[in-house]
Amino acid sequence: MSGTSSPEAVKKLLENMQGDLRGLSLECRKKFPPVKEAAESGIIKVKTIAARNSDILAALKENSSEVVQPFLMGCGTKEPKITQLCLAAIQRLMSHEVVSEAAAGNIINMLWQLMENSLEELKLLQTVLVLLTTNTVVHDEALSKAIVLCFRLHFTKDNITNNTAAATVRQVVTVVFERVVAEDERYKDATEQPVAVQGNSNRRSVSTLKPCAKDAYMLFQDLCQLVNADAPYWLVGMTEMTRTFGLELLESVLNDFPQVFLQHQEFSFLLKERVCPLVIKLFSPNIKFRQGSSTSSSPAPVEKPYFPICMRLLRVVSVLIKQFYSLLVTECEIFLSLLVKFLDADKPQWLRAVAVESIHRLCVQPQLLRSFCQSYDMKQHSTKVFRDIVNALGSFIQSLFLVTSTGNTSATPNQAGGSASGSTGSAQATPGVLGMGGGATVLPAFEYRGTWIPILNVTVQGSAKATYLEMLDKVEPPTIPEGYAMSVAFHCLLDLVRGITTMIEGELGEAETVSQITTEATSSPAQSSEQQDLQSLSDQSDKDLVSRAVWEEMVNACWCGLLAALSLLLDASTDEAATENILKAELTMAALCGRLGLVTSRDAFITAICKGSLPPHYALTVLNSTTAALSSKSYSIQGQNVQMISPSSESHQQVVAVGQPLALQPQGTVMLTSKNIQCMRTLLNLAHCHGAVLGTSWQLVLATLQVLTTAVMTDLPVISNILSRLFESSQYLDDVSLHHLINALCSLSLEAMDMAYGNNKEPSLFAVAKLLETGLVNMHRIEILWRPLTGHLLEVCQHPNSRMREWGAEALTSLIKAGLTFNHDPPLSQNQRLQLLLLNPLKELSNISHPDIRIKQLECVLQILQSQGDSLGPGWPLVLGVMGAIRSDQGESLIRTAFQCLQLVVTDFLPTMPCTCLQIVVEVAGSFGLHNQELNISLTSIGLLWNISDYFFQRGEIIEKELNKEEAVLQKQAEEKGVMLHRPFHPAPPFDCLWLCLYAKLGELCVDPRPAVRKSAGQTLFSTIAAHGTLLQHSTWHTVIWKVLFHLLDRVRESSTTADKEKIESGGGNILIHHSRDTAEKQWAETWVLTLAGVARIFNTRRYLLQPLGDFSQAWDVLLDHIQSAALSKNNEVSLAALKSFQEILQIVSPVRDSEKPDTPPTINVSVPVVVGTTTATSLGRSFMRTDSIGERIGRYNGSEPPVVTDEIEDLNLWWAAWNSWYRIGSESTKPPITCDKLTFIPSQPFLTALIQIFPALYQHIKTGFSMDDLQKLGVILHGAVSVPISSDASPFILPSYTEAVLTSLQEAVLTALDVLQKAICVGSENMQIMYPAIFDQLLAFVEFSCKPPQYGQLETKHIANAKYNQIQLFAPAEWVALNYVPFAERSLEVVVDLYQKTACHKAVVNEKVLQNIIKTLRIPLSLKYSCPSESTWKLAVSSLLKVLSIGLPVARQHASSGKFDSMWPELANTFEDFLFTKSTPPDNLSIQEFQKNESIDVEVVQLISTEILPYANFIPKEFVGQIMTMLNKGSIHSQSSSFTEAEIDIRMREEFSKVCFETLLQFSFSNKVTTPQEGYISRMALSVLLKRSQDVLHRYIEDERLSGKCPLPRQQVTEIIFVLKAVSTLIDSLKKTQPENVDANTWAQVIALYPTLVECITCSSSEVCSALKEALVPFKDFMHPPASKVQNGES
Repeated sequence: MSGTSSPEAVKKLLENMQGDLRGLSLECRKKFPPVKEAAESGIIKVKTIAARNSDILAALKENSSEVVQPFLMGCGTKEPKITQLCLAAIQRLMSHEVVSEAAAGNIINMLWQLMENSLEELKLLQTVLVLLTTNTVVHDEALSKAIVLCFRLHFTKDNITNNTAAATVRQVVTVVFERVVAEDERYKDATEQPVAVQGNSNRRSVSTLKPCAKDAYMLFQDLCQLVNADAPYWLVGMTEMTRTFGLELLESVLNDFPQVFLQHQEFSFLLKERVCPLVIKLFSPNIKFRQGSSTSSSPAPVEKPYFPICMRLLRVVSVLIKQFYSLLVTECEIFLSLLVKFLDADKPQWLRAVAVESIHRLCVQPQLLRSFCQSYDMKQHSTKVFRDIVNALGSFIQSLFLVTSTGNTSATPNQAGGSASGSTGSAQATPGVLGMGGGATVLPAFEYRGTWIPILNVTVQGSAKATYLEMLDKVEPPTIPEGYAMSVAFHCLLDLVRGITTMIEGELGEAETVSQITTEATSSPAQSSEQQDLQSLSDQSDKDLVSRAVWEEMVNACWCGLLAALSLLLDASTDEAATENILKAELTMAALCGRLGLVTSRDAFITAICKGSLPPHYALTVLNSTTAALSSKSYSIQGQNVQMISPSSESHQQVVAVGQPLALQPQGTVMLTSKNIQCMRTLLNLAHCHGAVLGTSWQLVLATLQVLTTAVMTDLPVISNILSRLFESSQYLDDVSLHHLINALCSLSLEAMDMAYGNNKEPSLFAVAKLLETGLVNMHRIEILWRPLTGHLLEVCQHPNSRMREWGAEALTSLIKAGLTFNHDPPLSQNQRLQLLLLNPLKELSNISHPDIRIKQLECVLQILQSQGDSLGPGWPLVLGVMGAIRSDQGESLIRTAFQCLQLVVTDFLPTMPCTCLQIVVEVAGSFGLHNQELNISLTSIGLLWNISDYFFQRGEIIEKELNKEEAVLQKQAEEKGVMLHRPFHPAPPFDCLWLCLYAKLGELCVDPRPAVRKSAGQTLFSTIAAHGTLLQHSTWHTVIWKVLFHLLDRVRESSTTADKEKIESGGGNILIHHSRDTAEKQWAETWVLTLAGVARIFNTRRYLLQPLGDFSQAWDVLLDHIQSAALSKNNEVSLAALKSFQEILQIVSPVRDSEKPDTPPTINVSVPVVVGTTTATSLGRSFMRTDSIGERIGRYNGSEPPVVTDEIEDLNLWWAAWNSWYRIGSESTKPPITCDKLTFIPSQPFLTALIQIFPALYQHIKTGFSMDDLQKLGVILHGAVSVPISSDASPFILPSYTEAVLTSLQEAVLTALDVLQKAICVGSENMQIMYPAIFDQLLAFVEFSCKPPQYGQLETKHIANAKYNQIQLFAPAEWVALNYVPFAERSLEVVVDLYQKTACHKAVVNEKVLQNIIKTLRIPLSLKYSCPSESTWKLAVSSLLKVLSIGLPVARQHASSGKFDSMWPELANTFEDFLFTKSTPPDNLSIQEFQKNESIDVEVVQLISTEILPYANFIPKEFVGQIMTMLNKGSIHSQSSSFTEAEIDIRMREEFSKVCFETLLQFSFSNKVTTPQEGYISRMALSVLLKRSQDVLHRYIEDERLSGKCPLPRQQVTEIIFVLKAVSTLIDSLKKTQPENVDANTWAQVIALYPTLVECITCSSSEVCSALKEALVPFKDFMHPPASKVQNGES
């Protein structure tokens, strides 16, 4: 005010006042004298004041009522000119602030009157304004009156006045509130302000308010009343008021003076109690209204929304929410919910437009949004307001796309509700026109399913500049241009995202501005974003948990809605800038979610960007879920759907890149539009700048990039550059993010793998390639990602698709090689763990069976060996493991490569590797031996083993030291842990263990399926044991025997016994296989032979080492067991060799070198002691290079000569073990099979011979304890051995021709064995001699073979004896030929006779009924006689019987009383009977001389009876004598034989024999020596029987002859009668020779009674009968004496 209070100003004021007053007086002087007077007095007054007072202004103010009075009166005249003058003067006074309160009141009253008279309205308004603005003197009623005056002027008829009044009202209202602010400012220091209270405080009386505040309060309260159409309390005199104006005033106050309401409880109360309910009430028509609903449906007509009010209400609401949110939490919830409702599709277009504008105002205030989130969304039972707003925007945008041109028309198109409908229709027509004009530029627009919505430039980014909320002058709702609402909503979303992300990121410690976020991806430098990421990470650690919860809630609440809306817009956008903005929003949201660790939402945004990067058909497949189970669905791409980006795509989107689709797309190409490329850039940008927060969503990003790389690499170099930089920059990621990247690449690769299954298209190698890149750039921290990285690449290597595998292997091996050559810190040599880690995947590759992978693996190994072989150190086991993991089935080339590596190792690297690895080298070399792909490799590897053993031998001491040192360390560790030390062959010393491993490996090779390998390995094994075995500690031999040699024998035995018997056609290629090796079984037999011989030789040559071991006897038993199994194997070669080994270990045969080994069974030579020597001189020389211990051990022998050991094994137990084995071999091998078929195995003759030949030598050692049981056992074996037949193809070599009576060597051996025994018994003790009978039994059993060749089980054999009859032997069915046992049996019989002659009187022989047994045995050939296989047999039997009886019968008579021979007599009788009356017929070709010779043998027997038996009848059982009588009786009648020719008949009748029988019989019957009547009775009986029989035969013959008439009788009957006739003649001869007193009268009577019958035969027609009859009748002449009595009578 200094301007008005300066002296010049005051002076001017006084002059002006006086001038005004003068002017007034002049105007009024005519009409209004009172005024004139007042004016003049006023002049005086002013002058007076000016003269009297120094402070003129203060004085003027004091007297202002008087000063003003003349002007007021002037106004009262209502003369325009005067009034104007007065008002101007008053204004001047007021502007100099010289008006007092009273004066002001008067002024206002005067103005009121002018107003009521409608005078000078504009001047009035001006005056009021000046009055109120210059000072604060107007209060209370005066103020209210002034305000009412303005209001009233606002409602005049004059437009200018109205508008001016409106402006004045606004200004006045502002002034009122400004005074409050000033007042508060003045008093703020003086008194403490009452604290602003939130919530509902009790209404306080207005009196507590200061004056200005009170005025403002009253004014605001009345404004509310007026808007609510109620009477005002304070603004008395109001006549008229509009709601629109009231709302505008309310809005301006609230907007301009929020602090007043916040600081004064009274005002806060007004807000709550008056304003909010008022707003809600006024909103109701908008809420209830539904566009297009018929009025009839509700009883009361619904009030239509009124645009001006509605729009102003929304403005008020915006202010309330913005300024007073903290006071009006509940009310704001309602307002916000209303806003959301106004977006509904059934609301009028203009309402939706202003609502969207209002929401936009909220969206640019992120802090406000944050408050919403805290107050509503985070409270339990509250509306989720923030979420609803976002969702509503989304729905709103969606609904705009769904608008159809018909659905929006309403009944009254020009009214407020339907004003938009017309425009929609017209607007839709225009873009089509635009779009079609070929060269026309296309408007930016959204287009979706046929709906085209232009994008309008509605606002500057980040500010909410509204269009329709500012249309305060419109009464009718405006027409909303098409696309406006969409554009605003679009900006809402963008601003919302920008605001939230900027706010949260800012709070997260980002120093990032909006402009930086929105800069284009292409121009943003990569470094800055990375640095900013790193910085954000560091700050994140110390953030406040509370705010974090809010941020998370905000994101969680809005992301769904945002994503839905943005995705739709992205889909629909046809404008590059719009697309860019949408993608920006999605990207910043994704990054924010990532920062906050909200995985689901982050992935969802990323998925959206990914989908945008791909053509539609792809988006469905690659990203159908976050896991992207790609293989489940695949969509075909025909040419037409590629273009289906949107229906109008032809006009908007141009294909900018074309590429190959991924493997899962069946055909076609991938066409990328520029929008796809835009999305892709965004995606790359995201990955590049926000890689650290992507976490698991790397998978989505990479999956998409992979599709794109496949598609566009060639077309868009820029993008491919960014892509390659992306992986380089992975070195700047932190460990966790790097893991996420690796995991994502792995998952992506897994998908590619899934796709490549069963698909011959080119697989996607993107992921594998990028894994390799990532690994290589992160080599400095390779440890943290090595496991997942290599783990996955190993899976890739197992893929069936070869291209895929190849890449996997390439990547893996490159990484391993890079890792090994990388300059690590600390270097690998000091970081063994890392070295092993790097090599480990190389080993893991061994689990993969694909040969191409293994080739890569081995090439890698070869390269590593060549470049780093010397520094592998602890990596050796892994590298060797790789070579060793090659399996036989993996192809030749693979095995060759691996073997190359191994050869390299053995030739170059053995000295550089730790000694502990030598064992692995042995194992690997051994494993190559076992490979069956390439025989040469196997054989070479056995050579390598030999080389390795040489290396061990040469560097033995060094290796031993190092191993012992290592062992000590391990032992210590094991003790600390309290566990046992585990290693193979523990507890042997480590160096010995190495040897044992070598032996064990060779042992394994000895059981390889291939014969050549077995042979080579066997020879090598036994050679190494022979050459280097002496290096071993003595105790280790125990392991060699049990774990190596016996284990090997076990396995060989098992394989041999289970080997295949199928014939092998050829040995591969054109190699012919000898028949002795043409089955697997035969080939295994060779191995068995080699192995058994080797082991036996070691037992022999190293016995001096083995025998002190302590368990030699167990070893001996096991060895015997092996020999036994081999001997019993069903293979002649093996079994025979087993016996050779048996002989060798018994030292029956001295061990010979292989070269000299005989092929025949060795001869037995017991007496010579055998020298046992080592195989070669060198090996013995070598054995002393070892430390003293062994030298001492062998010290007792002279080093230069091999030690001499006798063949005796002192330990009897060993011999008995050998005997038991021998017995088991014998009994098993000779036991006949139970069933018989072609495959039945039958031991060979050489085998059996060798077996039996072992016995005599063995017997020499055990004879002292050889018991009866043992003899029995032996007997069984001998019997069995002899019974074994020979195979028919071998028979020509073994069997002598039939004519030679020669024994086979086996039979010789058997008899030799018995001979040895018999001789031993002979000189043995008494108790040994009880064995005689057993020997007899054995021999007699052999004798029986002459007639009954032994049956070998059920085996069908051809008896060679049949050859006489069965000449066509070739076609005989049996495969087996029984031996010719005749010579053997006969030889046995001779032995029996000899032995019996020596031992007949021996007690045991008598007691055991040996004689009876001999007779019983001889009875068999004797009874068979001509049926014997060989004629010599029965002849020998007869002569033997005669010899034996000549010795035995006296013995028998001697012991007659003891009854020991009782059972012999019937046996003897039967034997005689069977022989003399044999049932067998002589052969047809028997010559007469032969027959007579044979008859003479029969006669000899009868003579024996007459000389040796019958004379001693009193010592002989009567039954026996009776049997002999019957037999002689029978012999005395001619036997009949039908087979003789008539010419021979007289010879063949054995007449000589019959005669001898008769003679003996009669001699015995009628001898004088009849001692008992019974004996005589026997002979009489015999005769009468004989005669009666003759009588019957004759009678029957005569009868038959008569009946037959002319027919000749049957031959037999004729022959019979001839016999009878001959017998009669013989009988009569005999009777005559006998002394007459011995013949009973009865007998004579019977003889004579025959005569008539003989006479009757004379009629017979047969000449033969007649001649016999003649012979029979002749002797009767001797009976023809005249009857004595008659003669005498005649003479007398």
